Amino acid sequence: MSKVISGRYTAQMDGPFVVFMIGMRVNKWWAVHKWLPVFAAMSPMLQELYRNKELGFIDGSFHFSWRGVTLVQYWKSFEQLEHYARHGAVHLSAWRNFNRKVGTGGVVGIFHESYLVEAGQYECMYNNMPRFGLGRAGEHVPATGRRETASRRLGRESEPAVPTPANPGKTSV
Repeated sequence: MSKVISGRYTAQMDGPFVVFMIGMRVNKWWAVHKWLPVFAAMSPMLQELYRNKELGFIDGSFHFSWRGVTLVQYWKSFEQLEHYARHGAVHLSAWRNFNRKVGTGGVVGIFHESYLVEAGQYECMYNNMPRFGLGRAGEHVPATGRRETASRRLGRESEPAVPTPANPGKTSV
């Protein structure tokens, strides 16, 4: 289990990056033989990406719902993401298998969304959380000073609406 880091933190990313969301939705629960292979195909792709950082993948995390799963990924560039999608051996195999075995039958749905984020055009805050999301993909820094409010994190001016608690920086379980 990840350690909770007490206090308020934000993420620092150098340069532009891509947020890529990919997931599946189970539409017919009784068709386990159709949707389970789709779910199982995600792990080998992630293993390939974590082993080969030169592909441009930074980090990712799973988010589960009762109907399926979403994987939020962070990439260095859209070009690297697209190159992996079109040329990554594990991904191409999974894509071909999905089209051959599931296709448009409606048993399981898949989706993806890509967001190209320019440098400094994001903001995030994590309070009493383990390193998470962009805070895990990038540098995890205290949300103080010019990083104290959402507006300041976006390069604008604002004062805190409520006093910011002290940031002890202690780690707990």
